[in-house]
Amino acid sequence: MFEGGAKVLKTLKKENIKGSFFLTGNFLRLKQHRRITGKIVKEGHYVGAHSDRHLLYAPWDNREKSLVAHDSLLTDITDNYRELERFGIDVTNAVWYIPPYEWYNKESVHLASRLGLKTFNYTPGTATPADYTTPGMNNYRSSQKLIDALFEFEKREGLNGAFILIHPGTEKSRSDKLYNRLPEIIERLRALGYEFDRL
Repeated sequence: MFEGGAKVLKTLKKENIKGSFFLTGNFLRLKQHRRITGKIVKEGHYVGAHSDRHLLYAPWDNREKSLVAHDSLLTDITDNYRELERFGIDVTNAVWYIPPYEWYNKESVHLASRLGLKTFNYTPGTATPADYTTPGMNNYRSSQKLIDALFEFEKREGLNGAFILIHPGTEKSRSDKLYNRLPEIIERLRALGYEFDRL
């Protein structure tokens, strides 16, 4: 799902902001996403890997264990970069990598580093990554609650150097799309004196 991609790009262009997009190989292989992926690259946004098939690398309840064999994990990442190269992404300029589900362990970080990658994640506590939740989930949070939590975090911790993650696509059952509120978030952050940058 990437139904909000065009709207996000339009907002970033209007606000003169370069963003960072992390795309799976499965996403990149879909014909319907070729045009917008090309646009993301052409407009100068950072484009990095998010795994090839969005595998869960470690159990939710025990991060120390691994669910994917070493060679399979390396293949998953390598295949993702192969797809990125088809869009002109030079792997040596796309070393920042977000693991699938934003969930990883020491082993997967080490294996990614063998490929020259730097594993990183969104800033914990910013709340916005929960924009994937749907009303049927126990952990569902509306866009307003996510925005409130983001700015509560800003008051407590500040957002200098923070990575704020917003998904440009979510399940259809979530009609309350956080990406629709991106202009408002940008405006409030600018009013607080923040500037924006890509990786």
